[in-house]
Amino acid sequence: MTLHTIQVQTLSTLRNVGERARKRLHERPLAAALLLLGVGVVIGGGLNASGMSHLQRQVASQEQALDTTRREAQREVNALAARLGELQAQANRLNALGDRLTRIAKLGDGEFDFDRPVGLGGAEPSQDMPARQLVGGLDEVDAQFGNAGRQLSVLEALLFDQELERNAVPSRSPVASSYITSGYGGRADPFGGGSQFHKGIDFDANTGDPVLTVADGVVSYSGVRSGYGNVVEVDHGNGYVTRYAHNSRNTVKVGDLVRVGQQIARAGSTGRSTGAHVHFEVWENGRVHNPRKFLGEMGAKRG
Repeated sequence: MTLHTIQVQTLSTLRNVGERARKRLHERPLAAALLLLGVGVVIGGGLNASGMSHLQRQVASQEQALDTTRREAQREVNALAARLGELQAQANRLNALGDRLTRIAKLGDGEFDFDRPVGLGGAEPSQDMPARQLVGGLDEVDAQFGNAGRQLSVLEALLFDQELERNAVPSRSPVASSYITSGYGGRADPFGGGSQFHKGIDFDANTGDPVLTVADGVVSYSGVRSGYGNVVEVDHGNGYVTRYAHNSRNTVKVGDLVRVGQQIARAGSTGRSTGAHVHFEVWENGRVHNPRKFLGEMGAKRG
């Protein structure tokens, strides 16, 4: 029953009651008064119940709308939280990549500190940020992270290639904490037979000292050669071959993959030798070179 129907019925009832009350007013004044009072109470109660029901329906509708709004807002918050988690993961990946590039490039300590917060400031007052602006800002940060990640990945590949190339070129001493006892080129024959051309340089060593490869490569020879005694040769795949001679024993075999600084033999005095040392040669495309130009300052001391 609608409020309009209640009102129409109420007016009709009032008219009927009014007519009866008017007729009986003169006959029974007290009874008529009591009748009018009772009718008023009943009608008032009906009107109050109808109004309360209407208000209750309005409140229920508003609560339902609020609940719907809360659920939609929570969905938006959950979506933003997921997006924030993705951006945080990208930031962590970029920080790790930056740290790795710092080590590869051998940058100075503290020059690029990826754990230190970035300094920010500003005197302008803050204000509420619209949700659309926040989403746009997240999209922009996501795009910046993507570009930075691609650029750092390219830089990492370039640095890695340079590192591989550097490790494939002889540039280290074959003996730790040693010095040169005989240089490259013409010298007097140590056995007293005139002069000779020395194809490498000799490093002082004790029998059994580790002999280290000076660059990455593959063992191309491990055995005995006339005059050299026990020999290891390493092919570095870029035209360079290094030779390590007079070893007491070889510790690698042909085909072994070796890394720069890895032990490949034990120092000794096999072959044509006056005492324990490491004879070291560098060959490039079949031509022997002075190893000093590759070793630089390493192993440049003379006894």
